Amino acid sequence: MPDGGFASVASPHYPALVLNADFRPLSYFPLSLWCWQDAVKAVFLDRVSVLNEYEIEVRSPSHAMRLPSVIALKEYIQAARRPAFTRFNVFLRDRFECQYCAAHAPAPDLTFDHVVPRSRGGRTTWENVVTACASCNLRKGSRLPKECAMQPRSRPRQPTTYELQENGRGFPPNYLHVSWRDYLYWDSELES
Repeated sequence: MPDGGFASVASPHYPALVLNADFRPLSYFPLSLWCWQDAVKAVFLDRVSVLNEYEIEVRSPSHAMRLPSVIALKEYIQAARRPAFTRFNVFLRDRFECQYCAAHAPAPDLTFDHVVPRSRGGRTTWENVVTACASCNLRKGSRLPKECAMQPRSRPRQPTTYELQENGRGFPPNYLHVSWRDYLYWDSELES
C-alpha cells in the first residue's frame, strides 16, 4: 500500500498542527503544519505526542488509527535567534503596512524600499529596508527621505524571531481546524 503501508484517505487535506515541546506552534507565519503522512510517520517513530485527532481513520493490514490534527514534538527545538533577511520577513516585521502611507496590503501587492537608495550607497540590510506600497516606492524613487519629505513610520531594524512570531499571530491563515483553537492564541476575545 502507498504511504508506508496505510491506505490513502479520500482527501490529502488533513494537516497536523505542529507544536514544539513547550506546546507552542513552531511558527505562526507560516503556520507550522505537516501533511498527514509525515504526522503519522512521526507518531510511529515516537517523535511526537498526539494531542488531538480528526474523525477520519487510516488503516494498514495490521493497524488502524485516526489522523492526528495536533501533535507536539517530544524534543524541544530552539528557535533561531536571528531571523533570515527575506522580503517576506521584512513585510512581517512591518506588519504588511507601507512605512510611508500606512496602507495595508497582501504580500504580492507590496515592495520593499531602500531608505538610503542603493544608487546613493545604501545597502540591502534590515536597517535600510522598509515595506512600501508600489505608489510610495515609485514616488520616493532614488531620493533620500528628507529630499522628498517621506520618512518611514518606524526606524528599520533587525527584528528578533520572537517579534516575527508575535507579528505572525496577527495574521491567521485562511484555514484553521477547530481542534487547533486551544493551541493558537490569536488576538480575539475568549468566550465567557
